[in-house]
Parts: sequence; C-alpha cells; structure tokens
Amino acid sequence: MNLLNTVRDRFATALSGMVTDVAPLLEMIRPAQDAKFGDFQANFAMPLAKQLGKPPREIAQMAIDRLQISDLCEPAEIAGPGFINLRLRDEFIARRISQTAGDDRLGVLPVSAPRNVVVDFSGPNVAKPMHVGHLRSTVIGDAICKTLRFAGHHVTGDNHIGDWGTQFGMIIYGYRHLRDDAAFADNSVGELARLYKLVNTLSDYQNTVTKLPGLEETAATLRTQLTEQEVATGTDEKAKKQLGAVRKQLAAAHDAVKTAGETISSVESNPVLLKLSQSHPGIARLARDETVKLHAGDAENNRLWNEFLPECLEALNRIYQRLGIEFDLELGESYYNPMLADVVASLKIKSLARESAGATCVFIEGNAAPFIVQKTDGAFTYATTDLATIQYRCDTLKAAEILYVVDKRQSEHFQQLFATATLWGMTNARFQHVAFGTVMGKDGKPYKTRSGDTVGLESLIDEALSRARRIVDENDDRREMPMLSSDERATVAEIVGIGGIKYADLHHSRDSDYIFDWDKMLATTGDTATYMQYAYARICGIFRKLDIERNTLTSGGSTILLMTPEERRLALQLLMFETSIDGLLQDYRPHVLTSWLFETADAFSKFYDRCSVQDAESKELRHSRLILCDLMARALRTGLALLGIQVAEVM
Repeated sequence: MNLLNTVRDRFATALSGMVTDVAPLLEMIRPAQDAKFGDFQANFAMPLAKQLGKPPREIAQMAIDRLQISDLCEPAEIAGPGFINLRLRDEFIARRISQTAGDDRLGVLPVSAPRNVVVDFSGPNVAKPMHVGHLRSTVIGDAICKTLRFAGHHVTGDNHIGDWGTQFGMIIYGYRHLRDDAAFADNSVGELARLYKLVNTLSDYQNTVTKLPGLEETAATLRTQLTEQEVATGTDEKAKKQLGAVRKQLAAAHDAVKTAGETISSVESNPVLLKLSQSHPGIARLARDETVKLHAGDAENNRLWNEFLPECLEALNRIYQRLGIEFDLELGESYYNPMLADVVASLKIKSLARESAGATCVFIEGNAAPFIVQKTDGAFTYATTDLATIQYRCDTLKAAEILYVVDKRQSEHFQQLFATATLWGMTNARFQHVAFGTVMGKDGKPYKTRSGDTVGLESLIDEALSRARRIVDENDDRREMPMLSSDERATVAEIVGIGGIKYADLHHSRDSDYIFDWDKMLATTGDTATYMQYAYARICGIFRKLDIERNTLTSGGSTILLMTPEERRLALQLLMFETSIDGLLQDYRPHVLTSWLFETADAFSKFYDRCSVQDAESKELRHSRLILCDLMARALRTGLALLGIQVAEVM
C-alpha cells in the first residue's frame, strides 16, 4: 500500500465537490516533517482561499467535513493559518505492519498495468577507458532498471556502446602512424586508449590554434563594447541590464581565450607532442577520413575494427562485472549502421529533412540549431544513429517508454531527437532524458587526477576496495575474537567499497553536481551505504546471538505490538517503502529511495537503543520486536539491492 497516495485519494474525493482541478492540491499533501504535526500534512487551504474567497481555516474545515478517512486516521486537526494535520491510527499501523511482515515483497504490490520500458544507460565508447563520468549513468540506470522490474514492469536495459563513431577513425589513424609495437603487444587495449588520447590531443591543439585569433577578436570587440556602454549607460535601468549581459559575455569570452591558451600551452610546452603535431598536420581531418572509410566499408579499416573490438569489449565487461552491472542488450552503434541511409531517406520522403549548406538537416520549430543527420562529406551522425535506435526500440522491442540516462549537458540534443522522432511518427512511446550532473572534486571542478587527467573507473574501484579493506580489518580486529577470515574480509571489503561508490552517487539528486569525497563515501555513520550495511549486519548479529532462525519467526503468526513511540515510528517508516518506490519511479530519482533507507535506518537505530529486544517485558513483545528487526533487515536488503548494493551478515 502506498500510504501517501491512499491519503491523497481520500482528499481527492473530498475536494472534488469544492474545486474542478484537484491534482495541484493533492501535491500539497505530504508526509509531516515533524512528528508533532502528525504523520501527514495538507497545505492546500491557503492557496485555495483566494480561489474560493474564504479564510484558509474555513477552507480546511470544509475539506475535513467532507473527508472520509476515519478508518485510517485519528480526527484531523487544523493548525496555524490552515494546515491540516493527520495522524494514522495506531491500530491501523499495527495491522498493516503485521501483514507486511508476512509478505516477501514488503507490502509492495506489482503494478496492474506493466509497461515495456527500455533504459539506455552507461554507453561508453570502446577503446577509451571508462572514467568517473561513466559511473553516474551506469549506477543510476541500473537502479532504475532494478526498481522498474521490482514494480512489475517489463524492462530492457540497453548498453548503447559507442563502437562506430569518430573515435575509431582516431584509433585507426593512431594505430597506423603512431603506435608503439611493444606496448601494443603487451596491452593492446591500453595502447589503443593511449593512441586515441594522443590523436585527440593533437586534434584539439591544431583546431584551437586555428580558432584562437577569432576568440581573441571576439573578446576585444566585447571589451570595446563594454567600455562604450559604461560611458553611455548613466542611470537607465534597461541599459544597466544590457551592460550586465555584455559583462557576462565578456567573462565567457575571456574564459574561452584562457582555456584555448591552456590547450595550446599543454602541447607547445611538450617538445615530443609539438614535434608530433608538426609531423601530422591536419590530423583531425585525416582521422575523420579514416572514419569515413570505415563507414563506407573499406576492407582494411573493417579488418582493424574487427580485430580491436573484442578485446575492447572484454575490458569494459571486466569493469561491469566488478560493479555487478548486467544488461539485457548491448547493441552498439555499429548494429544500426546498415539502417542509417534508410533513416535519412525516410526523413526526406516525409519532408522532415532537407539540404542546408551541403548537409542534410531537420529544422525544428523553436530550435535555432539544425538537427544534422548527414554531413557534407556524406557521413552520418550520432543523431542519425539515435533515430535508427529509436525506430528499432519502438518497432522491434515495442517500447512504451524509452529512458536515456545521459549527462544533462546533452539536453539540447535529446530535445531535438525526441521532437524529430515524434514528427517522424514514433508516437506510441514516451521519451525521457534522465539527466544527471557532474562528479566534482573538492576544488569545485570536474573530478580529475593530480595530473589533470580524468579519473579512471577501474582505478577508482581499486581505491575504494583498498580503503574498504582497512575499515573491515579495523572493525574485525577490534573484536575479542575476530569473525572473518582473510578471504571473507576481502569479500566484505568488496561489498563495502562498491556499495560506497554507488550509494555516494545515488543519494544525491541526479540532476545536481556532487563533490566526490572518499571520507564521506565510506563513513560508518550518516547517510552512507556503509552505515546501512552495518545496520543490516547488526540485526543479523541479534539473531545469531539469540540462536533464532529468522525464517521461522512468522510461522506462529506475525502480530506486531506498538508499545512505544520508537516502535510506531519504525513501523510507519517501513510502511512507507512502497511510497518511496513510487516516488523514485515518478521522475526516476534514486535519491528518493536512499532518503527512505536512511530515515528508516535512523528510526531503527532509535528503536534498538530504547527498546530492549532480548529483555522485553513479555514473550509476546519480545517476539514482536524480533519480527520488527527481521522486517527491518529485509527492508534494508531489498532497498539496497534495488540500488545495486549488496549486504553481508558479518562485517
């Protein structure tokens, strides 16, 4: 049962005779932030007062008079200017939590109308090492897939691997002209990654050298404009706003010049890189030519592609195995390559695409930039591949909903993609860009190594496991008799380390940036996976100490007694599990579930500190508290599993 929705449904009936549109008002009914205000609070009386021309408290009383909720709640109370406070009946909570204790799904019913949902997540480029930026898409997408499945939907998790794009042209060019044979023989994937980075660095340098004069000219023009406007502005408010806009433009122009200078300096200060750049002029065009040849079916480039791809995929899969990530499909860009010409032809036939400056583009109303589906040299684009992918997912996979778990900086691309797909006729599916922010360092900039390189995901995992092992060792060594063997410690460290990485990412609102912090990530207190995992292990320890088999607890009944405020709060938190699941799926935000986990773990901590289990006042109360402990352990295990996080019975 979703308690929040149940309360809102009762209010919907009560309000339907008062207003025509109740939906916005129902959103103002939420769990109370403070227990002294009850369990739920409705705040709609104040905004509704203007609409109905009556005082808020009178509006609140009108709603209460029409509200049929006595089977769930104590009589509603009006507080302050018109807040409606609701407290669930203790007997209702006790009955529901007793039923939940005997339910493998913890009271969560499968959806009555399951949907076919495709979740596009992770999607790294092959021959480029996965880095910390790939972590967000991977763990957010995995959590969404797991939660959708738990809710009863039909889910296809698709890893849309970049195995056919411009990076392969760079790799092929680098392999032919810049490779280190000994390094390639020793570690082919590592050498291909080095070659990609090298060609990309030289391309960026040469392009930046070409662009720098234009950037400097733009900055100079804006400086002159700013000086002239500062003299002419005076006290005119409109002119002051325009002046502020010019200042922002100038600051952005200065940043662009500074960044360009740093890019140029990074090569010109390195004699080896500078010499390579001089030896390979126009390297970006040359690499692009290799991509065009590959896409056109060139035999040698296709041979190299087929040689490189398997080992690159194997390197990616090693990381996925360490993270415990699985996919239903891994159809890379190459799978859709044979379909791209037909996509462009279809767009032309439907008069959606037309020639513009030699390229084939879709022009969407409201978007200044065109959506390019074929370049002037005949090459197709990511947009073309994405359209072919949508067509496959709609026609073959019969998707009703397609989610793209991708960096928020790609939002404009997805707006154009979804608009084009809809105009093209893909109207049976709902599309959503599940956008996320950037992993930042403590300096407030994107998280990098000390040398300025992007942090590799494999090295990040290694560091997490190393730090987690120290935590596990210290904890076990503090015991009079250590409980874990060396192998068991390694297993627990893996559970703690991987769980810490995932939870630290997921407990932030996905569209916000967050600061990567090792100490907070693996802390044994606070809102961390480690805290939840230790809470689970502590509960398992209770049952070990009492020599009780948890699976036999409810064989004689699962009646739970709520004798203290702590028991009541814990029971209510456990009953909010379905509400948290629905909240996560409402806009695909895993932090809704992590918030519930932390609040529930906090409620259990207070219950455990103040309510004796072993020395309870009666046999019935002891049994009741044991059932609550077991239910809490199951809730932790299930909730964390939906986030892709494991638990251990001994830590």
